[in-house]
Amino acid sequence: MRIQREKSLLLMVDFQAGLLPVIEGGLQAIEEASWLGGLANLLDVPVWLTEQNPQKLGGSAASLLERLDDYQRWQKVHFSVMEESHFRDALAASGKTQIVLCGTEAHICVMQTGLGLLEAGYDVFWLTEATASRRSTEAELARTRACTNGAQAVTADMVAYEWLYRCDTPEFKQAHQHFLKPRSARPVHFN
Repeated sequence: MRIQREKSLLLMVDFQAGLLPVIEGGLQAIEEASWLGGLANLLDVPVWLTEQNPQKLGGSAASLLERLDDYQRWQKVHFSVMEESHFRDALAASGKTQIVLCGTEAHICVMQTGLGLLEAGYDVFWLTEATASRRSTEAELARTRACTNGAQAVTADMVAYEWLYRCDTPEFKQAHQHFLKPRSARPVHFN
């Protein structure tokens, strides 16, 4: 099953400024998520962000928001955003059935959200290098558990090239010019 941009939504869970400094692999996770988020904006794939109790954990990291042109933000108190009725209703109304999922912490909010999405019948694509926890072993276990229950582990490049589908379109040329280059050269800051 291929990821199709017309059916896709990119869901970024709790990339919050107060949490990211203690996340193992947090720099890579935010880099990959923001890179794919920029490409999603170019291709008109909706980007949704969640924030867990932002009064205590802070809002979404500025380094993520500054690289996104368009996004929708959802605040939550449940670890799984699928337990928030306003989110669940809006997702159903969007008509999107393929959810590309990433965020922190993998073993808590991302995994519970992923399991909730699977229970509701969505196709879930676990964006591996953009999903992290305080300890990498917990992130690995969360991915394994989500995938055992029906999610598919993917990379940002997999998603990007499936969304682009072919190399002879104006979107591909624009993406190639701005996004399809090595990502490790770009600095990332948490502030």
